Amino acid sequence: MTVSINQVMTTSPVMPVMVINHIEQAVPLARALVDGGLKVLEITLRTPVALECIRRIKDEVPEAIVGAGTIINTQTLHQAIDAGAQFIVSPGITASLLDASLTCGVPILPGVATSSEVMRLLEKGITAMKFFPAEAAGGIPMLKSFGGPLPQVTFCPTGGVNPKNAPDYLALSNVACVGGSWMAPADLVDAGDWPEISRRAAEAAALKK
Repeated sequence: MTVSINQVMTTSPVMPVMVINHIEQAVPLARALVDGGLKVLEITLRTPVALECIRRIKDEVPEAIVGAGTIINTQTLHQAIDAGAQFIVSPGITASLLDASLTCGVPILPGVATSSEVMRLLEKGITAMKFFPAEAAGGIPMLKSFGGPLPQVTFCPTGGVNPKNAPDYLALSNVACVGGSWMAPADLVDAGDWPEISRRAAEAAALKK
């Protein structure tokens, strides 16, 4: 299934940022999150099994929209697409990664932290961006500042976003969704506590109607 960047940004108010250490955790974790109402999943390429996790979730949880995060160069971009990633997320952007992403046929959510980075992406026709690291880069005040001169940009703030501040981010007119990992912390994943992860996902899915 081909997806658009608009679908990635608007299907769920929270995008789980997932670090999966064991392949056998991938499918039950994805199912727990989807059952709770979070269908857009970012699998970060921070572990050796991440690419195989993308493949398995894509095959076995068809209702999920599966993306790859921590894309930092063209090599990881192509590896993620080959694994079946339906969208890609980067912490920042380089010229070579941007050029490759514009021709790969898969939507990208590139990371930005400054107005200059936003403007460079706008020159390439990109209007959906990840604001990262959100809290460290100025948080809600920074996004409000972006909104004046750059109202055509929609953001997914990630980094330091949690259940307490997520509603305030989501209330901003230039924020479509937020990224976070609080729904599936490592201790719950390692314990296989899928019901609790589903419960947290349901709470997150209800943050914005």
